[in-house]
Amino acid sequence: VQLVESGGGLVQAGGSLRLSCVASGQTFSANVMGWFRQVTGKGHEFVAAITRSGGTLQHGDSVKGRFTISRDNAKNMVLLQMNNLGPEDTATYYCETSEYWNFPHTPDRFAFWGQGTLVTVSE
Repeated sequence: VQLVESGGGLVQAGGSLRLSCVASGQTFSANVMGWFRQVTGKGHEFVAAITRSGGTLQHGDSVKGRFTISRDNAKNMVLLQMNNLGPEDTATYYCETSEYWNFPHTPDRFAFWGQGTLVTVSE
């Protein structure tokens, strides 16, 4: 599975961005799609995940109420709507897929990763 993220950029605090990730290749295995983020020098933080049907989804504690994950299976795409952004959301955001829904969502449980898209939130 190949994953390509887009939608990152520079935004002021309080603003919004929408990230997109398109999957190609053996997408039949991409039953779960999700997002992690990483600040340089730190580990990957779970942001959100969603099942193929969209019936099960989860958001990390630090983004609940502000970020929303969704999925468009016809386009093999997962989206992350990010509202009320703050400087603490500055990070590189990665899209990833897994065949199974695992909890907790840890990076090692996602087999395929995109190259990442940088989100920078200014004061």
